[in-house]
Amino acid sequence: MNRIVPMILAIALFMEQMDSTVIATSLPAIARDIGVGPITLKLALTSYMVALAIFIPLSGWMADRFGAKRIFRAAILVFVAGSVFCAVADSLSAFVLSRFLQGVGGAMMTPVARLVLVRSAPRSELVSAMALLTIPALVGPLAGPPLGGFITTYFSWHWIFLINVPVGIVGYFLSGIYLPEMERRNPPPVDIVGFLLGGTAAAGVIFGLSVISLPALPPAIGIASVSAGIAASFLYIFHARRHPAPVLDLKLFRDGAFRAASIGGTIFRISVGAVPFLMPLMLQVGFGLDPFQSGLITFVGAVGAITTKFLARRVLAFAGFRTTLLVAAVIAAVTTFANGFFTPATPYLVLISVLLIAGFARSFFFTGVNALSFADIDDADASKATSMSAVLQQISLALGVAVAGAILEIETAISGKPLELGDFHTAFMIIAIANLLAAIPFIAMAKNAGASVSGHRLAIREVETRAAGK
Repeated sequence: MNRIVPMILAIALFMEQMDSTVIATSLPAIARDIGVGPITLKLALTSYMVALAIFIPLSGWMADRFGAKRIFRAAILVFVAGSVFCAVADSLSAFVLSRFLQGVGGAMMTPVARLVLVRSAPRSELVSAMALLTIPALVGPLAGPPLGGFITTYFSWHWIFLINVPVGIVGYFLSGIYLPEMERRNPPPVDIVGFLLGGTAAAGVIFGLSVISLPALPPAIGIASVSAGIAASFLYIFHARRHPAPVLDLKLFRDGAFRAASIGGTIFRISVGAVPFLMPLMLQVGFGLDPFQSGLITFVGAVGAITTKFLARRVLAFAGFRTTLLVAAVIAAVTTFANGFFTPATPYLVLISVLLIAGFARSFFFTGVNALSFADIDDADASKATSMSAVLQQISLALGVAVAGAILEIETAISGKPLELGDFHTAFMIIAIANLLAAIPFIAMAKNAGASVSGHRLAIREVETRAAGK
């Protein structure tokens, strides 16, 4: 496989993933310029996630109908256009709508990029390709806050969005040259009812969780939104069982590997979604560091994510999916739990070492889960699998922030005091449990599950052949 293909996809996804978090540290400056409060402006964060929730389910069908390469390149243009509109927005409504447009582009970019990779990479090279594609999801949220703080402090918040223009243009032209042409399929007519129900379900849950965890609106609105999303979810399940071609196909869960990867990955992402929220806040509130200093410390986790790219294929070939995912989940749980013992007196070398190991574990887990999801999926169902995986990912990440925020809110309500260092310690220890729970779906999985992708069975045969030769 041409190695430039996953690199192009990874660069585009890094732009999308980083932009979704880089805005967080710039909210006060943006709010000041457009004349609103920072809490009110958090609606822009929510509108982005809602756009993802609504349009991700449609991405697989559009890729099949119009061609994955064409949709991916169109998504880059939509994302860049949304970035430009964000940079020139002079009111709350304009900024929120611009972020929504960015979300539409992001909704198509992420799942379609994964689909391009699955359909263009041989199964034996899927692990290495997925490792590269995993880096943006791990590095983006870590790099976003310090980069956003740096750009806003020393330049202008407008450049947070304008920097996407040259990156997007380069990605658009490189993808036109190097991405393979994807054969168009002839999918059934789009499931309109399923799209409306699925979009309402995902958007309701994500919007509600965002409002509850980042209260830009009264919490009652968030609770009502989550309730509506859950109700729509049940209606969608009823609908999907009777529709011949639902927009999100629940039959995918009949595949054992996909089911384990989806359940385990969703639980794990709840923890991962909470850590980027808790760690910078603990370093600033509990340690007294400024945003840029805390960002530099948390960024060390990205080093582990990048390094894993060079090791993932060998590790999975040697140990297989089951062992790798179990060990990674346990190590991630231990390192997350260890965060609950950090104090201002903790040597920075110890703190950074724990974060580095945590980055390794999370990267190995996500690389394994992403590849395992497609190990036994037919190529004809790959577009459905990418849409389903992306929806579960967005919901679990939003749930992670909501859970972390709820833990802190409950602790302060019980103590009647402002946030203290001990509150963060408790939150990290609770979140660590989610890491351990993520291992459960893989315990009963066969040791050689997904061996055609990991190469584990081949590694065993080589050992046996060498032993017989001796």
